[in-house]
Amino acid sequence: MEEKAYLYGLPTSFYEKYGIRRYGFHGTSHKYVAGETIKYLGAKKARHLITCHLGNGASITAIKDGKVIDTSMGFTPLEGVVMGTRCGDLDPAIILFLIEKCGIKPATIDGILNYESGLKGLYGKSDVRELRDAWFNKHDKKAKLALDIYCYKIAKYLGSYLVALGQLDALVFTGGVGENAWYVRKWICDYLKIELNAKKNKKTEYPLSKIAKINSGKPIVLVIPTNEELQIAKESWELIVGK
Repeated sequence: MEEKAYLYGLPTSFYEKYGIRRYGFHGTSHKYVAGETIKYLGAKKARHLITCHLGNGASITAIKDGKVIDTSMGFTPLEGVVMGTRCGDLDPAIILFLIEKCGIKPATIDGILNYESGLKGLYGKSDVRELRDAWFNKHDKKAKLALDIYCYKIAKYLGSYLVALGQLDALVFTGGVGENAWYVRKWICDYLKIELNAKKNKKTEYPLSKIAKINSGKPIVLVIPTNEELQIAKESWELIVGK
């Protein structure tokens, strides 16, 4: 990434002395699905991509001409969208408030932000499937609110990456949630005014498809199962053979 994307608005000495910057995570997953997208569409039709790795941890990445230009996770995996148990973006002054006004110790706050927040903090459970069942089967409004927050935060990142990329050739979903949760994909795309070309079946579910075209036929939405182990093996082999 360029400096404008990875540097924080902090004194530059923090970066120079301690390496504090945005690094991002899930790199092997993003690289794998981006590569598969380029293979599927061809390099000329896959110049501007957004890849969404949505699992218990979640990150969004903007890719231009095969190179990452921005990503949602930062110095740690806490930054970015709301996740299963991680808070995602928040006002850093909240942490100071919890320490100074509430008397909560830093180690305890670290545990809260990493393991007790996100969907778990909002609803009490971190598994998207449990929130799905609570909403579709019981019309639990609290579960729907948690899912709405989850999808809204992701859509906001996607919108900002449209600005960074200038245009979009393909939006790619991967990870346990991204691959399997049709409702999450639909609600995210609804925010972006992207209409998926899928019909409801008797169970009111949108079938998992490899490709769903938007009205104009461009860009397209892809669902690509990630394979981080294969990507690691490929990169290890490239190092071994010196390529």
